[in-house]
Amino acid sequence: MAIKNTMAKAYSDDLRRKILGAYDRKAGSLRELSERFCVSYAWARKISWQRRRTGQMERVEQRHGSRSRATAEVEARLRRLLREQPDRTLVELQRGLGEAEGVHFSIQHLWRLLRRMNLPLKKSRAARRSRTRRKTGSAARRGRSRAS
Repeated sequence: MAIKNTMAKAYSDDLRRKILGAYDRKAGSLRELSERFCVSYAWARKISWQRRRTGQMERVEQRHGSRSRATAEVEARLRRLLREQPDRTLVELQRGLGEAEGVHFSIQHLWRLLRRMNLPLKKSRAARRSRTRRKTGSAARRGRSRAS
């Protein structure tokens, strides 16, 4: 038996408009309307409060995570730093952005930002291969188990 996804879906904007419209026409209290439209009283209260706060009946789009500090100015400064010295390390780029823009990025965030901007990586695939041998055995390279 397959397990179904039990994640709740958001109520439609149409349902929101119906409940809030009925409330505006004084067709009942929020508690009565929530029972009539088969929604929880807490949700009816929430959408009423959101409308008072924002002035709109439709759902407010959700944002996940905080707003990025990587503005167009930061990206331009990052490109400039790399144009001046293409072989800068992530730590040097981090320090340069901190001094110039006053914004601090973690190394991981800076790495993701560089990848998103499609900037070339320092390492070149045209370089000679390392003379260090692989640590895996020959069976691992071929994808077989050693017991076979």
